[in-house]
Amino acid sequence: QVQLVESGGGLVQPGGSLRLSCAASGSIFSINAMGWYRQAPGKERVLVADITSGGSPNYGDSVKGRFTVSRDNANHTVYLQMNSLKPEDTAVYYCTAHIFQFGRGWYDSWGQGTQVTVSS
Repeated sequence: QVQLVESGGGLVQPGGSLRLSCAASGSIFSINAMGWYRQAPGKERVLVADITSGGSPNYGDSVKGRFTVSRDNANHTVYLQMNSLKPEDTAVYYCTAHIFQFGRGWYDSWGQGTQVTVSS
């Protein structure tokens, strides 16, 4: 069984910063893309950022220039550095990874989510 465990969420003032981490563990043969989605109350889950195993990042339009995604392939970990946070960044942030397991093949695994609240 594969688990994605997120950490680093919390309450921050507008203009502040937070760093999210997500570590994948379990019977993992390979991980392709890893990334972050977010879901605000009453809204759909949307892409924040993702990154390929080769390190190529991709960002949602609303976070370009403010957020940076990175990963540690050796430790199956993805990070999201969030700077210049705005109230509209408030959401539950979910980690995701495209994982290969023997007997199951490729599939998308999700974390349980971590709350980020930007408020004064």
